[in-house]
Amino acid sequence: MKLESRRCRVGAIVGVALACASLAAEPSADTGVAVSGSQEAVHRYVGVRKCETCHKKKLLGNQIQRWLQGPHRSAYDTLQREHSVRLAHELGLTRPAHQAPECLRCHVTAFSLSEANFAYELEAADGVQCESCHGPGRDYRKKKVMSDPELASSEGLWDLSHGTGVCATCHNPLSPTWDSTRYDLEDGATAGFDFNQATKRIAHPIPKNTKGRYLEIEKRLKAQGLKVE
Repeated sequence: MKLESRRCRVGAIVGVALACASLAAEPSADTGVAVSGSQEAVHRYVGVRKCETCHKKKLLGNQIQRWLQGPHRSAYDTLQREHSVRLAHELGLTRPAHQAPECLRCHVTAFSLSEANFAYELEAADGVQCESCHGPGRDYRKKKVMSDPELASSEGLWDLSHGTGVCATCHNPLSPTWDSTRYDLEDGATAGFDFNQATKRIAHPIPKNTKGRYLEIEKRLKAQGLKVE
């Protein structure tokens, strides 16, 4: 299912509990990149179908399967469920949740961006895709680039290991379904979002024995006449 424009637009992150969020575009504290609202196509989006070319492989950890089983994949679908329909009505939105910009900006990847930001068309039905969290991938998605962390970073790959800036674009108190007690912290306090706990729930790492060695392993397997799976 496509939205009104040819391209899907947002650039944010969402959990299954989020139904809508009224947010202004803010730069990410972690990446320095405007995660929503920016019209400047520094790096372009390619969509999950391009990512899965490599990331469905067992050798790399099959991140696509983890995404398919997680809450981000169903972020758009949840807007058509009963609780979202009811919430949109209670909020006085002029459109159903699955058509309302107030909701789509956090439930669809790159919703607020212009066509200049896209190398390929994205499907709204894919919800929150890889690039909502990792940055638009047109320039870093090649294996040779991804094998060099510094080069990948310079080509648009976002570093999410040191904070919550990207996540907080949508996981924040402006969400009408925000629950300030959702996470129990070690000090006995509670929080509506906890980066460490949240990322563990959707963890999809590259296996330790493959990380940094993918090209080497792939070359060896091919030399042996074996298929890289």
